Amino acid sequence: MTQPDSTQPDSALPAQFDPSAAEPRWARLWREQPFRADAHSDKPPFTIVIPPPNVTGSLHLGHALDNTLIDTLIRYKRMAGFEALYLPGMDHAGISTQVMVERQLKEQGVSRFDLGREQFLEKVWEWKRQSGGQILSQLTRLGVSADWTRERFTMDEGLSHAVRKQFVDLYHDGLAYRGERMVNWDPVSQTTLSDLEISREDRQGKMYTLRYELRDPQAAASNGEAGEIRIATVRPETIFADQAIAVHPDDERFRHLVGAEARVPLTERWIPIIADEAVEMDFGVGALKITPAHDPTDFEVGERHGLSRPSVIDLAGNLSGDLVPEDFRGLERFEGRKAVVRALRESGDLLEEQDYKVAIGLSERTKVPVEPIISEQWFVNVKPLAERVLQGLDNGDMRLTPARHEKINRDWLENIRDWNISRQLWWGHQIPAWYDEEGNIYVPDRDNPDLDCDQDPRYAHLNLRRDPDVFDTWFSSNLWPFSTLGWPDESSADFKKFYPTSVLVTGYDILFFWVARMQMAAYEHTGQAPFKDIMLHGLYLDAKGQKMSKSKGNGIDPNELFDQYGVDASRFAFAFLSTGGQDIRHDDRRYEQGRNFANKLWNAARFVQMRLQNMDLPQEDPAQALRELKAGGELGLADRWIISRLNDVSAAASAQLDELDIGAAIRTLYAFAWDEFCDWYIEASKPALDAGDVATGRVLKAVLAQILGLLHPFMPFITSELYEALGYQGQVALSEWPRSDEALHDAEATRAFDALRATVSAARSLKNELGLSPQDRLNVAVEGDMQAVVQSNARVVQQIARVELVPALEGRTLSAVEQGVTVRVPLEGTVDVDEWLGKQRKRLAEFEKQIKQAQGKLSNERFVANAPAEVVEEERRRVADFGTQKERLEGVLKQFS
Repeated sequence: MTQPDSTQPDSALPAQFDPSAAEPRWARLWREQPFRADAHSDKPPFTIVIPPPNVTGSLHLGHALDNTLIDTLIRYKRMAGFEALYLPGMDHAGISTQVMVERQLKEQGVSRFDLGREQFLEKVWEWKRQSGGQILSQLTRLGVSADWTRERFTMDEGLSHAVRKQFVDLYHDGLAYRGERMVNWDPVSQTTLSDLEISREDRQGKMYTLRYELRDPQAAASNGEAGEIRIATVRPETIFADQAIAVHPDDERFRHLVGAEARVPLTERWIPIIADEAVEMDFGVGALKITPAHDPTDFEVGERHGLSRPSVIDLAGNLSGDLVPEDFRGLERFEGRKAVVRALRESGDLLEEQDYKVAIGLSERTKVPVEPIISEQWFVNVKPLAERVLQGLDNGDMRLTPARHEKINRDWLENIRDWNISRQLWWGHQIPAWYDEEGNIYVPDRDNPDLDCDQDPRYAHLNLRRDPDVFDTWFSSNLWPFSTLGWPDESSADFKKFYPTSVLVTGYDILFFWVARMQMAAYEHTGQAPFKDIMLHGLYLDAKGQKMSKSKGNGIDPNELFDQYGVDASRFAFAFLSTGGQDIRHDDRRYEQGRNFANKLWNAARFVQMRLQNMDLPQEDPAQALRELKAGGELGLADRWIISRLNDVSAAASAQLDELDIGAAIRTLYAFAWDEFCDWYIEASKPALDAGDVATGRVLKAVLAQILGLLHPFMPFITSELYEALGYQGQVALSEWPRSDEALHDAEATRAFDALRATVSAARSLKNELGLSPQDRLNVAVEGDMQAVVQSNARVVQQIARVELVPALEGRTLSAVEQGVTVRVPLEGTVDVDEWLGKQRKRLAEFEKQIKQAQGKLSNERFVANAPAEVVEEERRRVADFGTQKERLEGVLKQFS
């Protein structure tokens, strides 16, 4: 892989870093010359497959976060000597894509039925070629180091073959079956949905209490008047499909009515009163109307009691059927509810209406309430598959990070229900099942899953009809970790080298949607876990902690953040904010911090470049250079210290990345690069550089190069730009990861340089106490065990602290102690001592006043109970901060008591 093209920058760095100039150049290079993984390499594999975004999608902050974390791990492992594969691709998004294309056709006055299935699918493919997949281009801007030569799509020929193979095997193993069950129906997209494709939302509704007339007018139920039984319902429009009224067998209020009959209001139909343990005696009025075709619990009750299952709501969501009175027939279900309630009110059968929070199931794709219906669909018995995953978790095959998610993973697998895999769509993998005129099912053989049964010579005498439905989108994406690598051809080089994959990085919100299904599919079809580690990050929320959505208007376009702060700064923020799998609140300060950090690195590199331009330094590998310089034994204290610290930080960051703690790793590197390298070592190196010390110049350049290597996985653009500007050949992305080496650890140098830092900190603190500016020169005397070390490195201390080290001071002095180092400064000749002491006593009194005020508020129980949490926390912070300053000032004044 080469450097960027002729648009690369001049060797001299501009005064300021311009992300808009540097980032597009590198992004284009990484897309046009991708990081190709070699399936025949001797390097150990490290594989991550992208959570495939929908072909209809565009980049949002969740995608940006997810892919930043993935790319950080991939770049780290690639540099650490692994054959790292970041496999990109997209999901065909069955419902979303079909809804989108149908909407476009509707604007043209055309429906998919006008076109027919074949022409409609041609339209979808045309849309995909022209408009689909823009998100992958947006990921290019993010700088992901994917192997674009391996880009996959769930409707690719190879992946389609894998889907058919999966179904055929499950069918012949008796795990895939066709049956009539209660399912979730989306009236807009006109398809069934799995439970996982439904979001639950509490909405304000009504609980209606209705009277059902008893056939025996003398009979009485304890929940109503003589001759009636009362039931409560939130769906009065379904009464026309009622088949029974159920009471609990142990409920004394109704036991005598079991076997009696009651009339359905607004009709002349009489239905039995039955006893069933599904009824909760304490809920509502204690009796339930049973409508087997419109409620999952009612369906199960109906199965136990042999009840009929007529439906009164059609697939369009309208009241329909012979059981519905003509006055209501054809009404949309919610309009029908209003009309039925009016009629019940007029008939006297509506006894009470109460406000009631109703849990509504909404289609994730169309956002409309789903309708429970009875339908014949294809299902998979996933219980045996789930048991294999649970066994794998017991064996330690997979590790979930954070670990708390393993219990959630287990609980869902232990209580799993059969999976409805058929969808009433045209876009997707059409189910390879055929039916003869008698309804018998024909599925291809295991050894030839791609042969259509209506083309099979064995069935030439039959008039076979293919199932028009397609598979649930997740039925293809559950194969993603291995179908993308060549399965079912397990002899393929990619499958043998890169499977099982190493880490799955995704949000915890699709642990059931996708992660668990991949676990089950992998054990069933490959006999192995699909990945060794599952890293689940939190959701990206707005600054108030709310989910971002178009309806709320609180969404943030990542591209706007990239434009404002730069991609590297944004990636820094994503990494910094990703802690412990917790949800992330958007915080502009982290993006500003990332931008400031990028500028700090840029300025440090400009300093290095300018200071070294007249030194005749050799072209050398930075890691090798540091080993040779350390072994030579002629380095100054600051050089030895920074080499040792770099070594320790490299070890710490490597361990944190290996533990998938990306947030901790960037914080470790940020603190080291900003505080220790830029703020301490660069300043400490200036005296030696002024003297033309080549060894310090070599250390300075090599350490900066190693820092760029450590930061590269997080901030790939600026690190690539600066590595090139330092004159190194090849990309930093392909350089060796900075490794720790015990020979570079120098405890003595760390202890000694810490004494210099303590001296500087104490001197700065004393200047502040005296009201002097940091630039004011001041005589300083040092006492203690480390005095000799400080004196022998006087040039460094004087350079950084802007002081003059002297052996001793006469007269009254002010002292400070930092980490065992005592530093003294003179008072006479520096300030008016009496005036200064007076000011300090006034400061002390003000601190005490502020502490007393804040403590007074905190001792007020009403204030603590009623004030906003942030206000209470601010008062606690005031007590702590003023207390610290008070204690320090008391220590200063004690010297003059």
